[in-house]
Amino acid sequence: MAFIGTSSFVGARRAETTTAVCKPREATITMAASDAMIPDMAKRNTMNLLLAGAVGLPATIGLGLYAGFFVPPSSGAAGGGAVAKDALGNSVKAAAFLEKRRGGERELVQGLKGDAYWLIAAEEDGKKSIETFAINATCTHLGCVVPFNRAENKYKCPCHGSQYDKNGKVTRGPAPLSLAIAHTEVDSNDIVVLKPWTETDFRTGTAPWWK
Repeated sequence: MAFIGTSSFVGARRAETTTAVCKPREATITMAASDAMIPDMAKRNTMNLLLAGAVGLPATIGLGLYAGFFVPPSSGAAGGGAVAKDALGNSVKAAAFLEKRRGGERELVQGLKGDAYWLIAAEEDGKKSIETFAINATCTHLGCVVPFNRAENKYKCPCHGSQYDKNGKVTRGPAPLSLAIAHTEVDSNDIVVLKPWTETDFRTGTAPWWK
C-alpha cells in the first residue's frame, strides 16, 4: 500500500511538473501570435497617412469646387484696368450704353475690384461719349451703395444722409471724404474699361485718398 501511495504521489508530481512546464509554452505561443497581428510603428504610420490622404483629397477637391462658386470670374483688362460689366455680367459696350442715354445720365456697372461704379454719359454739341471718369458708388462713411438722385442732380446716401455733388465730391456728412473715381476708356472693341485714378483729384485738388 505504501508503494501504491508513493506511485500516486509521484504521478501527481509529474502531472504538476508537466502542467507547470506547458503553461509558459502556451503563453509564449499566444504572445507570438498576438505580436504577429500587430504591425510595427512604421507600417502603422504609413497606413494612417494613406487613409488620411484617401479621405482628405476628395474633401479638399470638393471644398475647392464649392469655394469656386463664390469667386467671380476675372474681368481684368490690360494695364491694371477692369472691363465694365452690367447687371447680367456682360461687358458694357460704349455704343449700346450711349444709345439709350442722354448726357448726364448714368448707370451702375461693376468696375475695379468688383466695386459698383456710376458710368456716366457725356454730351457736347449733340455728340455723346462716355464721361472720362466713373464714380465709385461706395459711401465713404460706412460703405452703403449711394444712389444718384436725378431730380436733385446729386448723390444721396440712404443710410445716414451723406450727400455728394454730381461729380461725387462730398457736400454733406457724416461721410468724411468724396467718392473715389476711376478713369474710363473705350478699347478697340468698343468695350468700356475702368482704370485706377492715381493722380490729383480734380474735384478737391488733393492726392487721391483711395490709392
